Amino acid sequence: MAQNPSAALAVIADHLERYHEQVGDLLPHYQQTDQAEMVNALTEAERSLRVAARTLRQAVKAAARAAH
Repeated sequence: MAQNPSAALAVIADHLERYHEQVGDLLPHYQQTDQAEMVNALTEAERSLRVAARTLRQAVKAAARAAH
């Protein structure tokens, strides 16, 4: 990997945060149409993306500590 691992993880976390926002932006449409199955799936995906981004941010901090 040419890039430093902390920077690569931070970029991935940024992408996950954007995906989290994009999924969240889709939710109101499905909530208005009362499509419970879709709302549940998107809510779970949104939560998973949020958790993944947060976990990667922790990994970035751990990598930075390990580098010092």
